[in-house]
Amino acid sequence: MSTSATAVAAADTMPPEGRKALLGAWVGFFVDMFDIYLPVVALAPAAAYFQASDVSPGTAAIISAMIFAATLIGRPVGAFVFGHLGDKIGRRRTTIIAVTGFGVTTLLIAALPGYQALGLTAIVLLVVLRFIDGIFLGGEYTSATPLALEYSPKQKRGLFGAFIMTGYPLAYCAIALLTFGLLAVLPAGDLDSPYVQWGWRIPFLFGAALAFGFVIWYAKHVKESVAWENAPKTQAPLVELFRGQNRRNFFQVFTLMSGVWLGLNMVSAVLPRLLADPVGLSDTQVTVVLIISYAVLALGYIGAGVLSQEIGRRPFFLLAGAATAILAPLLYWIIVGRVVTSLAGIVLLTIVLNVIVLAMWGVVTTYINERFHVGIRASGYGVGYSLAVVIPAFYAFYQAGLSSMMPLEYTPLVLLVIAGALVAVGAALGPETRDVDMAASAPETMRHAAEEGAPLPA
Repeated sequence: MSTSATAVAAADTMPPEGRKALLGAWVGFFVDMFDIYLPVVALAPAAAYFQASDVSPGTAAIISAMIFAATLIGRPVGAFVFGHLGDKIGRRRTTIIAVTGFGVTTLLIAALPGYQALGLTAIVLLVVLRFIDGIFLGGEYTSATPLALEYSPKQKRGLFGAFIMTGYPLAYCAIALLTFGLLAVLPAGDLDSPYVQWGWRIPFLFGAALAFGFVIWYAKHVKESVAWENAPKTQAPLVELFRGQNRRNFFQVFTLMSGVWLGLNMVSAVLPRLLADPVGLSDTQVTVVLIISYAVLALGYIGAGVLSQEIGRRPFFLLAGAATAILAPLLYWIIVGRVVTSLAGIVLLTIVLNVIVLAMWGVVTTYINERFHVGIRASGYGVGYSLAVVIPAFYAFYQAGLSSMMPLEYTPLVLLVIAGALVAVGAALGPETRDVDMAASAPETMRHAAEEGAPLPA
């Protein structure tokens, strides 16, 4: 093998400690996403446990949205706190603290009494604990993912970043399968049914056990990022993040991620309810549709990561934004409007819709980490990824406003158009990042951005 070929091969490999960091980032994100969707999947059949018996359907929907949104709103708070820690004390230590925190919080949720025992206090406690949970969840990926990608060779960052992100659809499948199995042996019906009274606690206990097991393994096997250890330390990462060119980078990422989050909410939070009413699928059929579509989506993530490595991150997001704004609303209308009524047809359409709207998540983590230099990367990635969730998190209220002009079930069509437009605009405002040096300090990172067409720092 020639000297140049040997150099390329060496640059294309990951050291053993890097492979452990990559596995740790994937497992950590899997556990993170498992915890995030516990209320959506596992707690939904037991919603009566935390609600008054005479609650209206509209109020029940708002309560469910609040429980889900509380976690999402807590995540940017965690990103600020743990992003700062990740840049100051290291990615590894921050990951351990964050995952331990959400493991304890999930355990506390599993022990909560319900509305019969505490009245409205039960709902308040659940929302508060989910908010605290979100803070710790916002710290996991904020630190573990930069650590892994800082070990990744440039030629494979797209693939490895996508691999980490498959933790989301696979965690969704896992919790859906677990809930599906529990409901088969512990029926959920009235307030006194086994699943409503105590069966829903099992997935939460399982999530807490996953978190604690991960912490033990991660502390033993994963080493700190060499890029972070060798880089000059920033005294105030958050201050630097919102200064000069870094501030412009952040708001460009914020624009793109606002669209990414809004599209996610329309597909992962709203669509499952619409598959039941008005589409007419049973709870079992909805679960089957989601399990199949999210299993396929994991492959879509990998495909998106590989494609972004070939054509570049910026062109990828431009195409993804256009597809979300144009094709996704059409597919949504076909599903919700019952143009196709067979279960096989609905499964196929849901798979395609998921891939169009959600596959871009396979590129998101790599792209945002490439947008910020090593000294503020945990802060930039964590806050850029998470803060954008806040505005889209109130999607239920946007739907309520739009419902005065159209049927409620068709309001996601408008929001998908907005989501795709935000992704495309955000991508257009930013540079290409595929070839950035992840170990570079601020001057090298900014010089590369200038070569790709971005302005130099003021």
